[in-house]
Amino acid sequence: MRVGAFILAAQFPGQGQGEALHRAVRSAYVSEEAGLDAVWLAEHHFVPYGVCPSAVTLAALLLGRTRRIGVGTAVSVLPTAHPVALGEQAALLHLVSGGRFTLGVGRGGPWVDLEVFGTGLRAYERDFPESLDLLLRWLREARVGAAGERYAFREVPVVPRPDEALGDRAASGPPVIVACTSPRGVRLAAERGLPMLLGMHCGDDEKAEVVELWRKSALAAGRCPEEVAAVAAEHVSAGVVQIADARPEAAETLLKAMPGWLRQGLDAHVTVDGRPRRMRDPLAYAELLCGLHPVGPPRLCADRLAATAERTGIRRFALLVEGSGDLAATEENVRRLGAEVLPLLS
Repeated sequence: MRVGAFILAAQFPGQGQGEALHRAVRSAYVSEEAGLDAVWLAEHHFVPYGVCPSAVTLAALLLGRTRRIGVGTAVSVLPTAHPVALGEQAALLHLVSGGRFTLGVGRGGPWVDLEVFGTGLRAYERDFPESLDLLLRWLREARVGAAGERYAFREVPVVPRPDEALGDRAASGPPVIVACTSPRGVRLAAERGLPMLLGMHCGDDEKAEVVELWRKSALAAGRCPEEVAAVAAEHVSAGVVQIADARPEAAETLLKAMPGWLRQGLDAHVTVDGRPRRMRDPLAYAELLCGLHPVGPPRLCADRLAATAERTGIRRFALLVEGSGDLAATEENVRRLGAEVLPLLS
């Protein structure tokens, strides 16, 4: 089982943006010290839900300041980026880090970001498959041209080539994972042979159903059972972790801090076209997360992760470690995850 930290750079009420970013960077350092498998970096624009606007930029910093831990984006928002530019950045990080970088991509939402970056609502609603395919070609081919509805350009060489031999780990280019929030997204990932990142709002039964849909879709697309099994081993389940000596103590920590952050962060999202949006009740959402994920003493946390792995088949986790909103508490949470939970999973 591979357990990593999910880092949002969340800005809690009363905190500055620099404070949130400092906690994010420290969380990554401590995650490496604690023996975690990876850190996963979120990307948001114009909202305090998360104040990192470029997951690949923060990934570059962390890859340069760490030596062992994997660093992934969860996710880079493809509708607000050019696939070639993102592919170039991913190739660069893959090569200079010796293969420690994973590129996670997703559709994001119908937010004002699409207006600000000039990509438009169509990039979110229609063009994600074309953008993903162009990105994948850039990461797998020596020369790439495009003649699609959104992207059309003459053939150019891929520089740097992400498949340059840097040893076994790096030879095939950076891994790509897709955040899936709908059946259409699941089928898209399956048809392209890509693993999924599944969100922290989903329970084990729902995730098991999504994994089964992915498996059937991949087989229906002509992928062999051996490939399907190998790719399925790379699915990642996002969640929340908070460790304390007793479950009520752990839940209290989250329920004191998370609703204020959720209320402030989620309410700040603005749709690009004025469509109405339904906001979750922050306290109810925090309670849901406490019920779904490893929140409590180490043995309970280990058992919760093991139960998810048993029900869903997913054995990789990206766990939100900063739910307390406090730097010292976050660092302690990460250290306890490494020292007291990971040994129970081996």
